[in-house]
Amino acid sequence: MTRPRIHPLGDTALVCEASPPATLDCQRRMWALADSARLWPHVVEVVPGMNNLTIVFDPLAADYESLAQQLDDGWDTVADTDAGSAEIEIPVRYGGADGPDLATLAKHVGLSVGEVVKRHTQAEYVVFFLGFQPGFAYMGGLDTSLHMPRRAEPRLEVPAGSVGIGGAQTGIYPAASPGGWQLLGRTDLKLFDPTRNPPTLMQPGDRVRFTALEVRA
Repeated sequence: MTRPRIHPLGDTALVCEASPPATLDCQRRMWALADSARLWPHVVEVVPGMNNLTIVFDPLAADYESLAQQLDDGWDTVADTDAGSAEIEIPVRYGGADGPDLATLAKHVGLSVGEVVKRHTQAEYVVFFLGFQPGFAYMGGLDTSLHMPRRAEPRLEVPAGSVGIGGAQTGIYPAASPGGWQLLGRTDLKLFDPTRNPPTLMQPGDRVRFTALEVRA
């Protein structure tokens, strides 16, 4: 694993950024470093991302050089962690009006619709981080045969619960919004609920599997 690059983000933040591609080993290191950084003096917020970690600090109290050195030293000393540990099952209705891009994706990757669904549901995914929307989980583990670029023209509205593929990742839209991912299906599970504790269904490190309730061409 190559050493990450540490650089400023404005006057109040530092970014620890590893080179692509994103890997589970790298994410585990970032999660562990995030847990450690939350205990450092003058750190206001810690935000793990894909292959990166952002540290927001109090510029009137913290020393930039010292924090940067702590990040660099921490990369070598922290023990990798799996962060979350939940196993989550996502029931999905594939194809039809719920998955309008399923047939297009199958044609693009040279597989039948049934084989696409089979490969999508056979994989075990790991939540790398949450972003874009509250509860939107970026997951690693998508079968390489299902990789497909995002749509050239994003939709103005993607329904909540839509399951899609964007490049090398799969994900679920927690709320209706514009979006350009290729839509395979839809789930009725609520991914974000402000009355729930925690409000997001999935957390970094959780393991996710999709199951097919039905498959329509």
